[in-house]
Amino acid sequence: MMTSGKKGLMSEINVTPFVDVMLVLLIIFMVTAPMMTHGVKVDTPQTSHEKMDIDAKALIISIDGNRKVFINQYQLDADEVRDRLPGILDVRQTREVYLKADKSLPYGFVMDVMAQIREAGIEKIGMVTEPAPVRTDRER
Repeated sequence: MMTSGKKGLMSEINVTPFVDVMLVLLIIFMVTAPMMTHGVKVDTPQTSHEKMDIDAKALIISIDGNRKVFINQYQLDADEVRDRLPGILDVRQTREVYLKADKSLPYGFVMDVMAQIREAGIEKIGMVTEPAPVRTDRER
């Protein structure tokens, strides 16, 4: 009998390359996830309440300091909110909107946009603010 130097078939799966790829993907996800927040840069007013948890799927209407209105990250004219909002909310499960307005805007302009949201049939409007910095007894 002649024996060859070849070994038989290997029946085990080598998972080392799979684990390596998964760890790299996990690191990429951990680094990029905090950067994936949607929205527009708005300098919101500060209040003394705790920060709200806003659902990632929530509809956020933002108004920046230049009076540009955004639904999530899509810009539109201030007059179009009333017309566009019902079509957007028809495909959503909740009819809840968060309004995020720059603190430098005139109160009347923000109220005009809020009125358009109400005219579009939205009953629940949340106002987004930032928590105020905690003051120590020495600062008061």
